[in-house]
This record gives sequence, structure tokens and C-alpha cells, in this order.
Amino acid sequence: MKETRILLLGLLLCHAGCTQQKPSTVSFDRFGILPDTQDNASDAASKLIAYLQSRTDTAHLTVAFPAGTYHFYEDGAFVREYYISNHDQDNPKRVGFAFEHLQNITFDGQGSEFIFHGRMIPFALLNGKNITLKNFSVDFAVPALRQLQVLDVNRARNETKAAIYPSGYYRIEDGRLVLSGEGFEIVPTFAMPFASDKRLAYKRQDVGFRPESVTEISPDTFLIKGWDQTAYTTHGERFVLRSGHRPTPGIFVSECINTTLENIRIRYAEGMGLLAQMSKNIILDRFSVCLRSDDDPRFFTTQADATHFSGCKGVIVSKNGLYENMADDAINVHGTYLRVTRRMDDHTLHARYMHPQAWGFKWGEPGDSVQFVESERMETVGNHIHTIRSIKPIDQPTETGAKVFEITFADTLPAEISEAGKYGMENLTWTPEVVFADNIVRNNRARGALFSTPRRVVCENNLFDHPHGTAILLCGDCNGWYETGACKEVTIRNNTFVNALAGSYQFTNAVISIYPEIPDLDGQERLFHSGIVVEDNLFEIFDHPLLYAKSTDGIIFRNNKVTYNTKYEPFHWNTHPFFFEKVRNVTLESNHFGKDFDPMRDILINRSPKDAVNIR
Repeated sequence: MKETRILLLGLLLCHAGCTQQKPSTVSFDRFGILPDTQDNASDAASKLIAYLQSRTDTAHLTVAFPAGTYHFYEDGAFVREYYISNHDQDNPKRVGFAFEHLQNITFDGQGSEFIFHGRMIPFALLNGKNITLKNFSVDFAVPALRQLQVLDVNRARNETKAAIYPSGYYRIEDGRLVLSGEGFEIVPTFAMPFASDKRLAYKRQDVGFRPESVTEISPDTFLIKGWDQTAYTTHGERFVLRSGHRPTPGIFVSECINTTLENIRIRYAEGMGLLAQMSKNIILDRFSVCLRSDDDPRFFTTQADATHFSGCKGVIVSKNGLYENMADDAINVHGTYLRVTRRMDDHTLHARYMHPQAWGFKWGEPGDSVQFVESERMETVGNHIHTIRSIKPIDQPTETGAKVFEITFADTLPAEISEAGKYGMENLTWTPEVVFADNIVRNNRARGALFSTPRRVVCENNLFDHPHGTAILLCGDCNGWYETGACKEVTIRNNTFVNALAGSYQFTNAVISIYPEIPDLDGQERLFHSGIVVEDNLFEIFDHPLLYAKSTDGIIFRNNKVTYNTKYEPFHWNTHPFFFEKVRNVTLESNHFGKDFDPMRDILINRSPKDAVNIR
């Protein structure tokens, strides 16, 4: 805890040092829009940005909004070509507020609600410094996600009667349900099933929505025939219909320094709630991706992660947040591996972005430190860190839209690094420290918190309440997602985990899953993760698996308390509280289990030395 306070204090002092002058203020209403009307505020947003970019001084300025509701439409919005990590790269994109090349600005919504119409990025911050956004909420008038409430089930006839919410904005075409928005249409193909208490349904994940036919029997009410979920569905359940398309995050941050997001609530986004890439020092304080209230008729928030950090550095702090009902994780921190595609000479390589949703943006700079990873074994090549001398895109004039780079290094490259093998490149300079503290994560699909950084991670004092899969994942994958990298110092302490693992997803082998993707685990000699401490946590669970770890050197699991409940029937394929594969130096110490603990029965060890696990 002391280390965390010191880290937070240092970062806050850095921000304070940049804002010591008494700020001046400009009111948004001077740009021709008033709150609580249906008038289009996009033109006023354009005028505001033009005003900010015309300023010749760099003194701190606060933009204040008279409290109320503002509506932003695609007509009059900014049009930009943005390449956004872990999103679909369909351009151009409409943007509500395009904060570009600005510094020393505080954007204070003063409790306002911003409603967006169409398919837009509400806020984009690019190449900014000392920018603060605070005190507002973001929602969309017509979300692309929609939900069905089950009204009646006739299993004998394989028919389900359901009502759609929010109402309207749909059509039936050849027996298919087509969801329409303001300027877009989608055909949902799968769904997230929720019980009436807003918990994701037990043992049901990523169910399909491909019924034989959908018929409108009255406005907003359908008869669904031949749907494979009818056999399992009960009255009152909700199905959040999805297409999986991720065009736009709620807030986009790219190549910024010292960004603060404070007291912000993202109600909906068709991609991530927040996506930050290639940025330094980000503080989230009371940043939430959440419903309007416990009795909100909506059961969903974002199409994907609540917050996502790709290739950032400095410090990422996320504290006092509420992350609920997302279609993916609460936080994911990682870099991006480039795949080596050609060796030009002993100093120069061609390398490319590989994942279809992660390309087109800056990857590194001269002076950055790089290491190489053999993809099949996921182990580093050699002991030397390599320095970039130069880097340039070769398939585009600039980094914007680029997939392939030519990278020259200051020193001689290892002889084996070439296109003849499978090698990834990891940028170690663009890796952050992370503090994830005092947050609530609940009722979301897939996983809770994902960390993939070699720098210090502190995950403490959080409540993980019914995440549908794993609560915490330490990953790393240079074969599919291409998300770096190995963790070296992770502390997971004073958290409460309640009934995770009610559904099965990728990498979800236990409540805490240390799961790098390693195709050739047997051939691996250097273990991937290290330095993991799990202490003073409370696990309230209905099933068996607590901790799974693969390819890890150094795990301490101590002073944790485990209690068992009967909310659900145990079902997980992993029936062992502890399951270790290819690990060393594991210590289980002073833990309190809610039932008899038998190491011979409750610990499974594969591909590891006999003395890999020490029990005290």
C-alpha cells in the first residue's frame, strides 16, 4: 500500500506542477448552444475546438458547460481518419470533440449529459498534453446493441415470444431481425443471455442468434421460431443482441501525455468505453462504464472492454471506478507484437502488425528498446535488448494506416531472427506501470482485469462481483491476438472475488488465470511470467478452481481466505483449486480454506519439477 501511495503522489504532483496557475474559464454557451434542447451541438463543438486551436498562449484554460443535456449529431461533426487499436479500422469516423494538438485544457461538463446520434466517437484526444476531461456522462440515442426480454416460451413448438428494448429502429427482412440506428444497420448473430437480476446466465456464453424466423406480432414484440435457446430460456431473461462490430470507442486517446479522466460515466459505446494507445501517464478517477441505476431497464453498456490500453507507458491509474455489464473486460493493458517478415541485413528487419483490429498507428521511435520472442515457445531470443536506430512505414507514406515497418537497430541482430522462423518484436519502452484499485467490476462478459506489462502492477481493494469468466488474467500471445507481454512484478491483494467463472471463455481456467498462449509449451526453456504475489484476498466461490498458472517462475499465494456457496452447481472442467503447468518457485502459505484442503487432491502439477510447489 505504501508503494502505491508513493506512486500515486508522484504522478499527481506531476500533473499539479503543470497546472499551478489559476485557470481561466470559457463557457460552452458562448459558441451558440444552450443545454436541454434537441438542437445539434456539433457545430458549437467545432467552434470550440477552433477557438482552442487559435490560442497563442499555453496558459491553463477550463472549458465549462452549463449543466444540462446536449445532443450531438453526425451532421456538422468532425470527420477523421483514425486507426484505433483493437477496433475495426473502418474510416472515416465522425467525432464529437476532436481535441488535437492541444495542451493545458480542462473540459468540465459540470454534471452534463452528452447524447450522441449515429455512429460517432464522442471524444478524441490526439497529441495532447495535460488534458483533463471531467464531470459528464456519455450515451447514445439509439445504441447498436439491443436486448430482447423473454415474455413467453413454448418449448413444444420451439417458439419464444420476446419484446425488444430500446423500442423501434428495426425491421424484419425475410424472417431476419435487422437492427437499425441513425445512419447504420446491423444483423445480430449472437447474444449475451442475462437473468432478470442482471447477472449473465449460468453456463451460457456467447450464444447464437440465428433463428429460423422472426415475426413481428405487434410493435416491438416478436415471435421467434426455431431458435436453439428456446430449450433453455425462461420468462424474464434478457438477451443482448450483438454483431461484434467495434467501430468507435467512447473516448479515444492517442499519443498524449498526462491525461486525466475524472468523474465520467460511459453508458454505452459500440467499441471500448476508453481506448488509449501510445500515450504516457493516464489517470482514471471515478471513471465508470455503467448503467444509469440498478433499475435501469438496459442490461448492457459497451460492445467491448470498458477500458483498454495499447502500447502506453509511464503510469496508468484506474481507481474508484464502476465497470459493469460490458461485453468484454474491465481493463486490458498490453503492447502489440510485430511479426518479423523479412531480414534485410544484420541490422534491419521488416515487421508487420498482424491482428486485423490492431494496425495503422505508431509502434515505436528511435531510441526505443526492443526484445525478440520466438512465437511458438513464447520465449525471448538471447539476453540482449536492442535499440531502434530508425523506423519507417513501408506500405504507407506515414504511420497512419501502416501495417509494415522497416526497422534498423543500432547493434547486430541475432542470426536466427528472420522470416524463416516465427519471431515477434516487443517494444519494452512503451510499457506502463499499472495501479488498478478500489474499483467494482460486475456482471460482465469474458474476464475482469487483464495485465500484460513487464513493469510493476498493483491490483488491490477491488470487488470482482460475478464476472462471467476469469476475474484476473495475466496473458501474452504472439500467435493470435499479438498482445504483449510477460509480467515481472504483479501484486494482487485485498480484493474480493464473488462467483466468477459462471461461464467459459478463452483463457478462463480459474478465478485468477496466468495463461500465456504457448503452442510449444514442451519445447519452452525460459518461462514467461514471473514475480506474482496473490495475498490477503477473499474468494467467495461456488466451484473449485482458484489459481491456474502456466510458464511462470515465482508465485506466492498467501493469507487468502476461501469460502464456498451454493448459488450455482459446480461445472468447470478444472476441478482443482490449484493447477500448475510448467512452473517453478510456487509458495502456498497461511491460506484459510472453507473446507479441508488436501494437497494431493487439490493441487495438479504438470510439466514442472517435483519441488515446484512449496506448502507452508
